[in-house]
Amino acid sequence: MIRQFELVEKVRDYDPAVNEVGINKAYIFAMQKHGSQRRASGDPYFSHPLEVAWLLADMRLDSGSIITALLHDTVEDTDASLTDIKRLFGEDIARLVDGVTKLNKIEIQSDRTKQAENFRKLVLAMSEDIRVLLVKLADRLHNMRTLGFVKSEVSRRRSAAETMDIYAPLAERIGMQPWRDELVDLAFAELNPDARNSIITRLELLRSNGRDLSEKVIVALHKTLSESALNAEVSGREKAAYSIWTKMQRKAAPFEALTDIMAFRVIVGSVEECYRALGAIHGAYQVLPGRFKDYISTPKPNGYQSLHTGVIGPERMRIEVQIRTREMHEIAEYGLASHWRYKQGDAVHDGKQFAWIRSLLDILDEAGGAEEFLEHTKLEMFQDQVFCFTPKGDLIGLPNGATVVDFAYAVHSEVGDHCVGARINGRIAPVRSKLSNGDEVEVLTSKNKTPSPEWGQFVATGRAKARIRRLIRLEQRDQYISLGREVAKAAAAEAGQNFSERMLRPVLKKFKLETHDDLFAALGEGLFTEAELISVLAPKAAPSITKVGEDRQAGKSAASQENTNVKALPLKGLIPGMAVHYARCCHPLPGDQIIGIVTSGKGVTVHVSDCATLEAFSHTPERWLDVDWEEKSLERRVGRVRITLQNSPGALGAVSNTIGRQGGNISNLRFSSRAEDFFELIVDIEVDSLDHLAIIIAALRADSVITTIEREGA
Repeated sequence: MIRQFELVEKVRDYDPAVNEVGINKAYIFAMQKHGSQRRASGDPYFSHPLEVAWLLADMRLDSGSIITALLHDTVEDTDASLTDIKRLFGEDIARLVDGVTKLNKIEIQSDRTKQAENFRKLVLAMSEDIRVLLVKLADRLHNMRTLGFVKSEVSRRRSAAETMDIYAPLAERIGMQPWRDELVDLAFAELNPDARNSIITRLELLRSNGRDLSEKVIVALHKTLSESALNAEVSGREKAAYSIWTKMQRKAAPFEALTDIMAFRVIVGSVEECYRALGAIHGAYQVLPGRFKDYISTPKPNGYQSLHTGVIGPERMRIEVQIRTREMHEIAEYGLASHWRYKQGDAVHDGKQFAWIRSLLDILDEAGGAEEFLEHTKLEMFQDQVFCFTPKGDLIGLPNGATVVDFAYAVHSEVGDHCVGARINGRIAPVRSKLSNGDEVEVLTSKNKTPSPEWGQFVATGRAKARIRRLIRLEQRDQYISLGREVAKAAAAEAGQNFSERMLRPVLKKFKLETHDDLFAALGEGLFTEAELISVLAPKAAPSITKVGEDRQAGKSAASQENTNVKALPLKGLIPGMAVHYARCCHPLPGDQIIGIVTSGKGVTVHVSDCATLEAFSHTPERWLDVDWEEKSLERRVGRVRITLQNSPGALGAVSNTIGRQGGNISNLRFSSRAEDFFELIVDIEVDSLDHLAIIIAALRADSVITTIEREGA
């Protein structure tokens, strides 16, 4: 076990102003409180907080963090209280210990709810002081190192899944890459041991077969850089088993097909030398297309900077090369800890300085509960892979697959709420359009626009999803309140009383509701019935009234049954009864991305999202409506094609026969031009969907009498 003086001296090595008295006092206090407690491994329990403190000392953290690590389990697992901690170690340490301590003294219905509530508390605590997160990560890392001693497989897998879903992404977010890699590997070993062992066996086989040529590659790279007058430090490493596994899954590729199992790092003296080194490597070796990433000019949200490139390097090995300065390397390895300013005594501990934590706090404000918060937070912690720009040049990082709506909410919540579309690189695009690296996005808004429930199905960020759900909940609540008020009035009349909010006080007490709006919302949502309300207002009338309620409910069921025969709208996002027209300029088909344009007195005209006509409406974004096809729409639509056809006997009949064989129906046909050898015609074909039209076009292209065929107007 680590001895008291060893811990103090370790901290003193990097912090001459070490709080020796505080560390010694915390060491003795924790050792006494944990007393004879044992861990699953059989070791004294005190060995755990001691190892956590040692991990933080490895990261050169301040004395306050070390003291917190020593005390972090005392409130949760011993008879010590936060009052004791505050009295002995001060308010700052007590606040940190409280932030790390789990919520174990509240009523929790399920393990998932407990996990969500604890995570909610952690986010709030780390927003006030980021050291809470650092202690928590060190605590989790040591627990994962000793996970094998836990007897319950269910408990082990739950801890591993929680580590993979929450703690590893948090470690990555603050740039603690070594901790993140170890957490992921330890969790992977528990969750999928067969896959991990298989990959490790493959890696060992590569080395045993003499294919581990890393030393030769390092020498060759060093020589290449030296010839360009660059003094560089070159090193190589194998990628972690989990990293290899996820890439195999993502690319649906076998182990042998991966090109970057080995990664080589080049460290130079300046940013200018980074780009010179890149030029030297690209000049000497064949570049692998699509593998270059510049994280120096566009850093990752956690501050990571480096140049990444893939080349067919020395010994014909396909390798990844990362080029960075020494300072960038410190940030890449130690992240937040590399910035720790213990010497100045004024370290910035406030977690709100980190944009991603502010984003988590926004989600916390919008989420409907702890479990919803946890769900949206997992989305928010995905690795950012798409970087887009505002018209002013501000950079916004988003998850891969992010849409215009995600971008709008990243700019500001109000911008997201009123988003109706965007100009992507100068071209009008609908709200569901996915963004690519380097896109310049100008969000179009309208004061009259509010989020659609459909948005929740395609947004990629937790912030957007939480905000959309909240606004929809509020909108639904207003509707429920309005409906519930009418139900209450009807119930009062049925009970022979004049309606007033005052008369409803016994009902509030009966159903344990706080406000009249809560009552109306519950009635409107159907959480309890009109008959139940009447039974409180007029108890003697309850039996007959209950029968009336049942009759009414039966009537509703019959009406619902009747309504099932009504033809469903072919489009999502429209109000029932709204007039719909399909633009003749682009002939939209099920499967196309579409936009609705509202015209007063005429209803909605539906266009394909890249229809040139939409430019005419770019200055009136309030007329834009986000619509989409119903998945099971059976309505046939007209697709238009332009065909260049040989002027030969039977050519037109061949076209007609081919369309008929593929299930299409010609609704209109006209010649646009005629020549001696060829003529051009425009054909309108009734089809089921965009895919159906594509099949017909492919079949027509196979006919020798057709020279060209293209879809017209889309």
